[in-house]
Amino acid sequence: MRMRGRVRTGLRGWGGVGAMAVVCALALAFVLLLPLTQSHGDGGTETGGPGVVYAQQAADDDPCLDPAIKSAPEKQTLSPSSADGPTIEKIKAREGEKRKLIVGVDQNSYRWGYRNPNGGPKADLEGFDIDLVHRIAQDILGDPNAVQFKAIPTNQRIPAIQKGRVDMVVRTMTINCTRVGQVAFSAPYFKTGQQVLAPKSSGIEGYGDTLAHKKICTAEGSTAFSKLDDDKKAGRLVASADITTTVPNQLDCLVRLQLGEVDAVVTDGALAASQAAQDPTVELKGTPFTTEYYGVAMKSDADDLVRRVNQILVDYRKDTTDGWQASYDRWLSATLAKDSAKSEPPPPQYLRTS
Repeated sequence: MRMRGRVRTGLRGWGGVGAMAVVCALALAFVLLLPLTQSHGDGGTETGGPGVVYAQQAADDDPCLDPAIKSAPEKQTLSPSSADGPTIEKIKAREGEKRKLIVGVDQNSYRWGYRNPNGGPKADLEGFDIDLVHRIAQDILGDPNAVQFKAIPTNQRIPAIQKGRVDMVVRTMTINCTRVGQVAFSAPYFKTGQQVLAPKSSGIEGYGDTLAHKKICTAEGSTAFSKLDDDKKAGRLVASADITTTVPNQLDCLVRLQLGEVDAVVTDGALAASQAAQDPTVELKGTPFTTEYYGVAMKSDADDLVRRVNQILVDYRKDTTDGWQASYDRWLSATLAKDSAKSEPPPPQYLRTS
């Protein structure tokens, strides 16, 4: 049974406009330089595990019409397995320098996936998402550095997976009901929510009436834009709020904010906190107004890879030496909170697969 059928179920110190413009130019250059290759995933294996909670199946073609999926898309994933399958075998069969995991990432999200401008001529990618990629590569290929990173704009994450340009995307990608009908997701590895970012001197107080007559920037294809668009149509967002400014990458919104071209940015609170750390003139306004979960995204029919990543996440969470908590402490505790409890996803729930 194909995964798609199943998902029908129930830099600190970077402040300043000039510096940010240079960063964006460098990011674009890296996007153009990163090569494009093809990879394809299919097939699957099956295992279950103790304590697994399963969703019920439904027949509707649109996952967002199923209340169970619409309310809990983060539960629409497969149970963990360490077994190799057709997708993983194809990855392992790559020869020589091509024997790498091909992963779509961000390279300009501070402390998530970014090139440290103070990292010297090599300037390797680093951050919370990058740590997870290295862990996945270690488990599948036996080498944490057996990775080919591809910089993927926010609005190109799903096409990159569907067209086989990457094996997976690890890029602060929220699991939602629309996306589970397009790609397969792992269990959640991070919990966050949408939040407003604006200048400290702004009168904006959060997601509410103080956004009246304000220009708001979001990334194309992001859950932030979908939320604002839905809320505006439903009358939940003040009618005079201008949400027409969208950009390919989230960092572009921060630059627009610094240039005075927009009044506020709406994005995941975890990303917004990192952007506030980059520019001390802006801050988070109000509290998160959604609850969302990041997942690793893969092809809809790459069942064995989904299961393998879910097993890796189980082990990563349990690792008290160099696992999830250690990565959080290294990258995110300074911008979010010392206590990671609010960012840890709940115990995963998996689909029934037979």
